[in-house]
Amino acid sequence: MKTLLLCFLASLAAITSFAAETSATPEPKPSAASLAAPQDYVLMHFILKHDQSRNLAEIQQVMKENKFWIEFPPEGIEIDSWYVVIGVGQVVTLRVPPARLREVNLAIERSAWKIFRTEAYAAYDLKKAAQSFREKAKAEAAATTSK
Repeated sequence: MKTLLLCFLASLAAITSFAAETSATPEPKPSAASLAAPQDYVLMHFILKHDQSRNLAEIQQVMKENKFWIEFPPEGIEIDSWYVVIGVGQVVTLRVPPARLREVNLAIERSAWKIFRTEAYAAYDLKKAAQSFREKAKAEAAATTSK
């Protein structure tokens, strides 16, 4: 199950990256938080699985009671992406400064519980390093074939 979930998250990240790069609409200017170096934040992926014993109206009522849309994510935490995954629920990726991780966790506990079954996964951005590894491997392969 965890392997399937990790494959799903990797696929979602690839689709998100592709969609962002091919988007016809101009992106808004990045915020100061998104310009921060990767060591300044942790990417937190939250899987919010719908409680299928409740219908949408009941879920929305509990969301209102729990102040979900007010409490999550806490003020100042950057939303990297937020997707509905049909048959699963919602997948939310936040850029969280390490010092605020507890605050984000408490926001989930206070506002999402009774609505969703939650899972959380920490990740980090490997894009620049992966690009560097790829360029190096291509250069080595080209040097080998030219001999």
